[in-house]
Amino acid sequence: MKITELVAGLAAEPAAAVGCFVWDVEFVKEGGERYLRVSIDNDEAQVDIDQCEAVSKALDAKLDELDPIQESYILEVCSAGAERALKRPEDFARFLGSPVTVKLYSAKNGRKEYPGVLKAWEEGDVVLEDGVRFRKNEVAQVRLRVTFS
Repeated sequence: MKITELVAGLAAEPAAAVGCFVWDVEFVKEGGERYLRVSIDNDEAQVDIDQCEAVSKALDAKLDELDPIQESYILEVCSAGAERALKRPEDFARFLGSPVTVKLYSAKNGRKEYPGVLKAWEEGDVVLEDGVRFRKNEVAQVRLRVTFS
């Protein structure tokens, strides 16, 4: 089992205890340090610092007890954020009709980023409201996009 899957499982109960759920878990190296980053969310998309702190303390205790990661790391528990990346089919389903930015691996028509409104996600292909379709193998990332009226 991957570390990220294990940590997601360990974080699920403490997140639920504060009215949240685990959005994503990353174990990454940045600037010479390893980070175990747990993003949480709730149905109102309004996670506060107290919720993050509670999940962090509970998860830290579980990780200390199990000690599944041999190298040193920094644990971060944070909100998924307003411009979160969409990764799973359920993420795309939840945010149909929302503004997004699609980032591509390679430029298409001279651009690597396309803003639009998410119309569909079909077997990994991303379709925007204007009818533009990006194949799964073209898409590096899809993020929610905050717009101001």
